[in-house]
Order: sequence, then C-alpha cells, then structure tokens
Amino acid sequence: METKLVETMFERMGARVKFRPAIRGHRAAGIDIRSDRRGEYFDISVGPNDQVEYQVVDIRPQLRHLLLMARRDNGKQKFLCGHDERHWFVCAVPGDSVANVSKAMEALQPAEVRHAVSRKVKRVKNRLRRHNEAFVRQGEWFFMPVPDLNIDPKLILKNEPLSRGGGSKAHMCQFAYRSGGELVYVCRQHPNGLTKGQYSQVLRANSKAKTWDWRPMRRNAAVYVRGRVWHADHKTVVLNVWHRVSMNTEFLAPGARNVVFLD
Repeated sequence: METKLVETMFERMGARVKFRPAIRGHRAAGIDIRSDRRGEYFDISVGPNDQVEYQVVDIRPQLRHLLLMARRDNGKQKFLCGHDERHWFVCAVPGDSVANVSKAMEALQPAEVRHAVSRKVKRVKNRLRRHNEAFVRQGEWFFMPVPDLNIDPKLILKNEPLSRGGGSKAHMCQFAYRSGGELVYVCRQHPNGLTKGQYSQVLRANSKAKTWDWRPMRRNAAVYVRGRVWHADHKTVVLNVWHRVSMNTEFLAPGARNVVFLD
C-alpha cells in the first residue's frame, strides 16, 4: 500500500500520520489518535489479512480537516479527520456519496439538526460552524435551543453525564431533563447500561456488584440541557435556555467499527 501521498496530505493540514501493522491480541486494526514526544498523531493500523487502500479525497488546510477514504474488497469507508478546538479527531462518515469535507460535516449532522439549519441559518458559511442560530455543538453533541420549554424543577437533574456508551468519556451537564426512553442501570463495569431484569441478574450472580457505583439513566430518551456543559477535550459551553440534545450520525457509518478513538 502506497502511504507517502497520504502522509503528505496529512502534513498539509498540519498533522502527522503513521501506518503500522496491527498487533494480534493487542490492538485491533483501525484509526486512532495517539501521542508521542512530538505530540498527537493519527495512527492507522492494518491487519495482516486486511486488503485496504487509503486515499485522501479532499483536504481543507485552512480548516485543518481532510476526508480519508479506505477502499476494501467489500466497499468503501470514509473518515473525517481534523482538529476540533483542542485535539485531533477522526470520525467515521455515513453515506456513500460524500465527496468532500463540507459534505462530510453535513452528513454528520442528524436529520433534526439539518432541518433546523435549513430554517434558521440563512448564511451558508455559518451552517457548519460550532455555534449558529440553529445549534451549539460540542464534540459529537448538538444542542438546539427550545426557549419556551417549561420543566418541573423537581424533575431537573444536576451534573448529569451525556454518554454514547462504549466507555467513551462523558460530557457533563449542569442541568438536564430526560423524558421517555428505557430505564437502565449504568456503572463503570457496564457503561452501556443494563435493563432492570439484567441488573437484577447481575446482583444475584455477583455479591460484589452491589458495591459498584450504579446510576439509573434513560436510554434513547429525549434529553434537554441547560447551563454549563463541559468535557476535558472541549471548551465549556454555557446554554442560557433549555436545549434539545442530539448526537452526531457517526454510529450509522460502516466505518465506525474501525475508529478506535472516540472523544
């Protein structure tokens, strides 16, 4: 696989990329963000039986973003690679027809966000910014204002985490309200949550499980947040009114399983 051209394109946006064989039993093949003495770099590991060719299909040096394509025998996968606030990131992109950085950023917006953008954001150049008339974005989370929302103060949660599961680092919200969804029990050992029945089974099977720091949460609930939202990798945002929360569409991308670094 020819890697020199890909390395040159990453250098054009101010980043480094390293290709290496995946180590069996240690780290799966995929794309990660790692660090060495020189700082962060993109780490692309290739398995021994992984027939893949990587190609940069679009680059926007001024944005410090590029669109990377992985061509495999079973199809193509696309990844948006770039710099967001404080760190480099990689994000799998849904959609076969995505051909440039702008379309990739748009494809990562959930449908309700795109609809709000089409109604509220008149200037095209503002539609992909982190803050516009339709939303505020922090990492993978979009916050859309709902200024007329009235919530019973008794139902407001404080210092509530926002997590997509899989062990990713949660974004913390000063005030939150969850409506609907499925009740699950979450702890460090079960970050994706267990239903009430699964939770009871774990407690019966393991006496030590009662000491785990369980937290009841709602899976797939409608979530609204207000106040400060913070995360170690992002600038804190302050939402003065209630905002509806939506997550980006990376989970719909066929290449999502090849992204190791998530936050």
